[in-house]
Amino acid sequence: MDLIVLVAMIVLAASSADTPWQEAEQIFPVNPMQTHAPGIVECPNGDLIASWYKGSEGSDGDASIWGARKRKGESKWSEPFLHWDTKGFTDLNTCMMIDSKNRLWLFWPTIIGGSLESAIMNYAVSTDYNNEGPPKWDRHAMILLKPADFAEDALKILGDGRVSVPRGAIQGDKNRNTPEAQEVQKNKIKDPMYQRLGWSPRCKPTVLPSGRILLPLYTDTWLISIMAVSDDDGMNWYASQPLIGFGNIQPTVLRRNDGSLVAYMRENGGRSKMRISESTDEGIHWSPVGLSELPNFGSGIDGVRLENGHWALIYNDKGRTSIVVSISEDEGKTWKYTRHLEVHNAGRYQYPAMIQGKDGTIHTVLSTFIAPENQGEKEVKGIKHNAFNEAWVKAGDPASK
Repeated sequence: MDLIVLVAMIVLAASSADTPWQEAEQIFPVNPMQTHAPGIVECPNGDLIASWYKGSEGSDGDASIWGARKRKGESKWSEPFLHWDTKGFTDLNTCMMIDSKNRLWLFWPTIIGGSLESAIMNYAVSTDYNNEGPPKWDRHAMILLKPADFAEDALKILGDGRVSVPRGAIQGDKNRNTPEAQEVQKNKIKDPMYQRLGWSPRCKPTVLPSGRILLPLYTDTWLISIMAVSDDDGMNWYASQPLIGFGNIQPTVLRRNDGSLVAYMRENGGRSKMRISESTDEGIHWSPVGLSELPNFGSGIDGVRLENGHWALIYNDKGRTSIVVSISEDEGKTWKYTRHLEVHNAGRYQYPAMIQGKDGTIHTVLSTFIAPENQGEKEVKGIKHNAFNEAWVKAGDPASK
């Protein structure tokens, strides 16, 4: 190739990366059906695959895992297809990854009893996912965790505080806030069954340079988090030390250049700030759960370490009517750049998932719940995909915002 042509191509690519751009579309037409908790991956061929659950969050067995595909270079997503349906049970939050062997992984919990504390973790793996329609799943298994007994540490951290009682717990919804329900919930911390059940995913796995996979999980039983850890490409999983802050859920894990890890977490305990914890041994042990400077009012987050080493986080900065993307150039010490991705006083934007494609594009998917225009109509819901570059975030909100 002529040297002048090569230089021109490099300059053009650099110029394109520096030019802010953004585009978005609903993956399917919005409708009254509950569609929630999406995930997204970029396939080796450049296609995108999304996942979400459709149906109610209850225990009546009508929720299943759905998805869609967007071919590289195309502007529209395929018709939704069924990823997985555990007949007679409720399947909920999804996340996905492509591993080092180019296999597609789908993670989700199945609710086997009448409450979220009965969740059992599942995964399915596919090597055949580039054709039309759903992937062909080669293997399906459960992730069963057996954490070291953490009751003593948990109760010491809790002190005189109140532990949340999940929806549908054995006390029943009407009695969740009674002193009796709180006492029963505290006693559950000592029960090995309740230490091993109830874990659910939200954010995608983090794969470390060593090959270790960290799958962030959380439990609504006590509003704490844990990592499912695999050192053999996902064949076997074991539990990290729990991250216990009674309110810290749904972690997203980012890696520093020195190898240490930072977990940012949703705050469900009324502190109004994102929770944070760090690990210096590749995710096995974690520092006491603290508060970051970033806002959080009980809504989902996600993050990604960009190819240039910068960190990106997506989160609701106020209520769920407003969602932003922030960029840090110093591994989370400061978040210099923030731009609104969605603002809508009559809508809710929540449970975002975020990845970066091989071409540098940042992709997000999130649940959209839009209030009806006319009284008496139902709220409409959907899954929205946004694509943009880092320069778009750094350009900041337009003056009208």
